[in-house]
Amino acid sequence: MSFLDAGTGQIVANAAESERAAFIKRTYLHLGGAIAVYAVVVTLFLQTGIAQAFMGFLSGSPWMWLLVMGAYMGISMLADNWAHSGVSRERQYMGLGLYIVAFAFLSTLPITRALYMDPSILLHAALITAALVGGLTFTAFSTKINFSFMGRFLMIGGFVAMGVIVAAILFGFSLGLWFSGAMILFAAGSVLYSTSNIIHEYHTEQHVAASLSLFSSVGLLFWYVIQFLMAFTSGD
Repeated sequence: MSFLDAGTGQIVANAAESERAAFIKRTYLHLGGAIAVYAVVVTLFLQTGIAQAFMGFLSGSPWMWLLVMGAYMGISMLADNWAHSGVSRERQYMGLGLYIVAFAFLSTLPITRALYMDPSILLHAALITAALVGGLTFTAFSTKINFSFMGRFLMIGGFVAMGVIVAAILFGFSLGLWFSGAMILFAAGSVLYSTSNIIHEYHTEQHVAASLSLFSSVGLLFWYVIQFLMAFTSGD
């Protein structure tokens, strides 16, 4: 087991060009690996019937959704804590892996619905997500602006969105096209914020934590692009 100091490495913005480039490369390689593992895990959940069983579980009561959301939030915080761990690199990878599996499990819900409605929605959602992430990444790297100031606004927006989602679950109303559109903007802001932090805020040895942050933002964007396309297709 390799022990690490939580502050190992320099702040990326202050590091030498070669160290900064190596950190960014490691981060995006880990992001690519996380996306590949996510795709495999989602496929397994779909093919083994776990996704269908999950949908059946959620259809039992609105309270089931609240239970799942609470569990997911708890797992996400634990995974993030592990990924930022200064104890060992192994613990960091455990955090990244835990989050990938948890998000893959949760996202089988919109993916299954999209497959029932129109399988092409998933391809379009993936292409739109990739295009948006590419544009936001180019913006962050080309402007070199530190977007860390967005953190407080994203936190407030996240609480507001969570409140709306909980209200929709409890009172049974549809969130629809406009909410999905607003959440795409929120997720895009999260991708920009995470990308900016990779350039400016992380230490050069925190590539696992950086990749988890970016993966969670990209995953959120993909989730709501799917929701938007389904709502648009159904005319909600």
